[in-house]
Amino acid sequence: MKKALLAMLPAAAVALTACGSGTGSDSGSAADDARGPITIWYSNNAQEVAWGKEMVADWNASHPKEKVSAQEIPAGKSSEEVIGAAITAGNAPCLVLNTAPAAVPGFQKQGGLVALDEFPDGKKYLQERVGGRLSQYASPDGKYYQMPWKSNPVMIFYNKELFKKAGLDAEHPKLSSYQDFLQTSRKLVGSKAAKAAIWPAPTSEFYQSWFDYYPMFTAQTGRQLVEDGKAQFASPEGIKAAQLWKTMYADGLAPKESFNGDAFGEGKSAMATVGPWAVSVYGDKVEWGAVPVPTADGAAGKGTFSDEKSIGMYASCKNRGTAWDVMKFATGKEQDGKLLEATGQMPMRTGLTSAYPSYFASHKDYEVFAQQAEHTIEAPNVPNSVEVWQTFRDAYTKAVIFGKGDLAATLKDAAGKVDKLAEGQ
Repeated sequence: MKKALLAMLPAAAVALTACGSGTGSDSGSAADDARGPITIWYSNNAQEVAWGKEMVADWNASHPKEKVSAQEIPAGKSSEEVIGAAITAGNAPCLVLNTAPAAVPGFQKQGGLVALDEFPDGKKYLQERVGGRLSQYASPDGKYYQMPWKSNPVMIFYNKELFKKAGLDAEHPKLSSYQDFLQTSRKLVGSKAAKAAIWPAPTSEFYQSWFDYYPMFTAQTGRQLVEDGKAQFASPEGIKAAQLWKTMYADGLAPKESFNGDAFGEGKSAMATVGPWAVSVYGDKVEWGAVPVPTADGAAGKGTFSDEKSIGMYASCKNRGTAWDVMKFATGKEQDGKLLEATGQMPMRTGLTSAYPSYFASHKDYEVFAQQAEHTIEAPNVPNSVEVWQTFRDAYTKAVIFGKGDLAATLKDAAGKVDKLAEGQ
C-alpha cells in the first residue's frame, strides 16, 4: 500500500546501505531439511495482520512439531532499518512477509538472505508461481533471494465529480495519451474544478519516483529503470515521460510544494497514481474511476509499476526446511485467495483472474487492477539500489520539478553515474 510504504521508508537508506561485505547466504550453509519451530514477521497493516494470524493458526493446527511464532515487524524508523539491524545482530526471524525488493540488494550485501533456488524445488516453485516476471527478481549473481508475493499495480484514479465540474466526460475521460492527459489536466485546473490535476509528492526522497515518473516510464517502455547494468531513463522514450512531467510542473498542473494530507481524498487534486489499496481507502468517500497510466501515443501500456512486497528467508534461520514449507504454504493458492479477500492486494501468481473467478466476479472494482497485475515491472535488483534511485531523483527534481538546466543533458549525466553505481562502483 502506498500509504504504508511512505510511512515505512523515510530512513530506508540507512538500512539499504548497511555495511557488510557478505553476498547472501545460500541454503547449503544450514541443512535444507532442518525442521522445527520458526519465527516470522509480517507488516503492521491491520488487514495483513488479520490474514497472517489466520494463516499461522492454519499451519500450526496441522504441524504441532513445527510451530510458527509470528509478530508484526518491530517498531522503528523504517521496516528496512529494523530488518537490517536484526541481520547485523544475527537475530532476524526466519521469514519476513514484508521484504521490499529495493531492500534486497542491501540485505544480500549484509549476508542476510537465503537463496531460495538452492532448495531442490525452489526454482521450479518460483517459476510456476510468478511466470515470466520472475527474472526481474533475480539478483546479480543469478540467484533468487526473495519470493515475489503480492503487488499493488498502479493506475490513475480520478475524481468523477471534479471531472464533471470541469465539463469533462467523467465516464470516458481522455487520459490515454500524453496530449490527452495534458489537455484534461489544463481543463481541470483552468476551470478551477481542482487546485491540481494531480499532486504527487514533489520531495527528493529516493522512493518518490515510484509514484510519479516510474509508472509513466514503465508504461511507455516496458523496461526497468536499469537493465543489463545500464540506465534506461535517458533514452528517447524515457525523456518523453520526463518531459510530460516537466510540462505538468511548468504549467502549474502539478504543484511544486508538498500537500500536508491526502490531496486526492480531500478534493484538492483531481487525479492520483494508486494501487488497488485505494479502492477500500476511498470507497464511497470519492466518486472515483480508474484508467491505465497514459503512454505517449495512447497505446496500451507495456507495463505497470508493481509496488510489490516479497517474502525473504533470513540467514540466521536454523530450521530452513520448515521455513521453506511455511513460505510455500503461505503462498499457495488457498492462502493467496484468503490474502486477496482480506486485503485486495494482488498475489504474484500467473492467471490471477482465472484462479479466483468468483472473487473478481463479485469485486469488479478490483478486476482492472488484476489485469494490470499480469504485466508488472519491478524496481531493478542492482547493487547500490538506493543510491541509484537517489541519483535519478536528484536529477529529476532539478530538471523536471524545478525546470533547471537542459532536461536531456541532466538525465544523460545522471545515467552515467547510475551505470557506475549499478556496476558496484
